[in-house]
Amino acid sequence: MGRILVVDDEEGVRSFLAESLELDGHQIEEAASGEEGLERLRAKSFDLVLTDLRMPGMGGMQLLEKAQAEQPEVEFIVLTAHGNVENAVQAMKLGAFDFIQKPVSGPAELRLLANRALERRRLKDQAEVVQATAEAPVLSYGDPAMTPVVEALRKVARTHATVLLLGESGTGKEVAARAIHRMSDRAQGPFVAINCATLSEGLLESELFGHEKGAFTGATDRKRGRIELAHGGTFFLDEVGELKPAIQARLLRVLQERAFERVGGTRTLEVDVRWIAATHRDLRGQIADGTFREDLYHRLSVFPVKLPPLRERKGDILPLADVLLARACHELKRPVLKLSEAAKKELLGGQWTGNIRELANALERAAILSDGEILEPWHLLVEPARTPAPAAAPAATGAETGAMTLEEMERRTIERVLQEVGGNRREASERLGIGLRTLYEKLKRYKIG
Repeated sequence: MGRILVVDDEEGVRSFLAESLELDGHQIEEAASGEEGLERLRAKSFDLVLTDLRMPGMGGMQLLEKAQAEQPEVEFIVLTAHGNVENAVQAMKLGAFDFIQKPVSGPAELRLLANRALERRRLKDQAEVVQATAEAPVLSYGDPAMTPVVEALRKVARTHATVLLLGESGTGKEVAARAIHRMSDRAQGPFVAINCATLSEGLLESELFGHEKGAFTGATDRKRGRIELAHGGTFFLDEVGELKPAIQARLLRVLQERAFERVGGTRTLEVDVRWIAATHRDLRGQIADGTFREDLYHRLSVFPVKLPPLRERKGDILPLADVLLARACHELKRPVLKLSEAAKKELLGGQWTGNIRELANALERAAILSDGEILEPWHLLVEPARTPAPAAAPAATGAETGAMTLEEMERRTIERVLQEVGGNRREASERLGIGLRTLYEKLKRYKIG
């Protein structure tokens, strides 16, 4: 479904075009002149314009030229009863999708042409959105803790309800958001995501809503915002609890009215998007301390879903580890490594306070450290459960807190393996998957006795 503007000075022609296109469910507006058409284009957003070539005052070619200078993303179809090759070539050079002669043979031909133009517009928008090219990650590999979550996501995906995904960092909230999009009737539309925690307030506002040329220093061109690019699809607001009050107010208006203006602009843009938000924060606590709007919270939490942490879904750990390890090996340009039985046991015993993200990091580190084909526990450096430090304990070193360099991790691994094999260096080199000479060099470098 698209937003189409029909511009023609003949009322009968306008009505025929509008009624024909409405049969496909498009939103149609009409303008009786080129000037009125340009005014409507500047006031609202449209996907496609059908315009007559010859009209009193501003003709279709002038309208096309002016509109393309301001809104190059809008598709144009030019109609005329006085068609010639020269006009057709000029229209196409100015960016028109097609040029057809009146009378149109029938509603079917018109609808087909309009739908093709709208498809090109959709492809243009998708080209501006960074799409995930890899195979979509799986929500769960069968752990019982995820069964009600997967079922809830499947049910809500069939609706247009706004979803709020809750859970610790790294639990896969964006994966869940993409799954909702894939299972929805908007799957063919764009999926646009933004992380509210990674951008400054000014930059975030521009990324969300776009800006007009000259809106601020450095705004040398007009830019469409990500909300606008998500029209017809799904918009994912990650870490929504990080939003500043001013942007919360603007976002609330978009959710309520489905309309907004670009930064520095006056033209109202209408959008049709499905909203999904996510946070690891306690939004109710933020409401209590005045840092998050209660009305925005209620708009976002129509259908809240909590994702359990990885430590509560042990059945997913090993299948997920296989996928993450294969991905890490691909990025490191090395053959896929395998996990030993001992390494699998080590993974299952981990606390994974950083959830899937921590698991991915551990496997990537292991792939870097290993020189063999099998990953052993000493490659993984899985951290056991932590106990709270006494109040008077001295400040921890980087190694004690887990903030280790690659060299520190390697030194710890070598020391651990040597201890396990009773100091037998040949056996240690075999376990580590490195040559004996290489081991001696590392012992010397790290001053390991």
